Amino acid sequence: MSEGIAEAAAAAAEVSRGGWRRATGVAGVALGVLATGAAAGVAIERMTVGRGMRKKARLALDSAGPYGALRGTPGRAYADDGTELYYEVDDVDPDPDPDVTPARRRRLFGRRPPAPVTVVFSHGYCLNQDSWHFQRAALRGVVRTVYWDQRSHGRSARGAAQAERGEPVTIEQLGRDLKAVIDAAAPEGPVVLAGHSMGGMTVMALADQYPELIRERCAGVVLVGTSSGRLGEVNFGLPVAGVNAVRRVLPGVLNALGQRAELVERGRRATADLFAGIIKRYSFASRDVDPAVARFAERMIEGTPIDVVAEYYPAFHDHDKTEALAHFAGLPVLVLAGIQDLVTPSEHSEAIAGLLPDAELVLVPDAGHLVLLEHPEVVTDRLADLLVRAGAVPAGTTVDGYGSSSTAHPR
Repeated sequence: MSEGIAEAAAAAAEVSRGGWRRATGVAGVALGVLATGAAAGVAIERMTVGRGMRKKARLALDSAGPYGALRGTPGRAYADDGTELYYEVDDVDPDPDPDVTPARRRRLFGRRPPAPVTVVFSHGYCLNQDSWHFQRAALRGVVRTVYWDQRSHGRSARGAAQAERGEPVTIEQLGRDLKAVIDAAAPEGPVVLAGHSMGGMTVMALADQYPELIRERCAGVVLVGTSSGRLGEVNFGLPVAGVNAVRRVLPGVLNALGQRAELVERGRRATADLFAGIIKRYSFASRDVDPAVARFAERMIEGTPIDVVAEYYPAFHDHDKTEALAHFAGLPVLVLAGIQDLVTPSEHSEAIAGLLPDAELVLVPDAGHLVLLEHPEVVTDRLADLLVRAGAVPAGTTVDGYGSSSTAHPR
């Protein structure tokens, strides 16, 4: 789950007071103001910097940041309702460059080549496969990886059941989607399943519905900033009473927003600067995050249409895969979260680890929901260690801080 809910919740609060047209222009602003003044800071910036200058700054950040530019061999899988799911594969180079690739291999996994394993990465709500950019860069050429876009996100098609029959998305459906991707991109051999936020919930749903796949083929699991349930209790760092009031009207308002998607999207574009402050507030905790990384996250979230935000929302309230965690018992499991995550609080990761006593629990200080972009060196290091514990790669793994996104620690 990601920051699309924050935008939608604020819109709900506005609509509940009868201000439909105003809500489409300021969706997210109210929640941002409550969230320790994030929007207020942007408002001050708007008074001192012209719109043209802000646009130029965004364009400069887009051109300067290489984030999301990595591409692999494309493929397509088909969900059980016919939805086309887009994925990319980064294969291990069968004839590596003698000057470059071995150095990377030694740095990450020692001198011997990795065992034949496929690491399948599932992204979060309102994001896409590019959210794993830093981990992808670090692992490229040393282990086979698959990155896919969840239905209605990124390059995948709009969910057929949603577009044609108006059905809401379910976490169970996402689990079946992941199974279709595995069948197409990694039909045999061991797999390591990695999921961030909604992607972690997708992995749990896969285990719940296909326990034999976990038992027979899963070599390890990585759960980053995710939850096994009770998301209805999350208050996003806001007063409980206010959040409860918003929740009462949010489902109906989201449905209304989704039916007026074009109008809402115009409103989102008109208030892009205010949204940027809110997105940063709910994505990161560090003050020195690379502005290009922050802009990269903003682009992914902005790229998720409001009707997609709406059709996914009910799935999170209904999500409960606590019992499915038992299928991961005995496997190498990494559970990692940012201590200052306001979207899926770190207590949810602690609860998961509490049910999997052999799991490694890593809580990252000064990190928010997008810890994989904010502190990628920590995530990549622990991921590499998980692959060693899973027997997928040799011992001797060191990442040495690769991929820091902090402006205080330049890449």
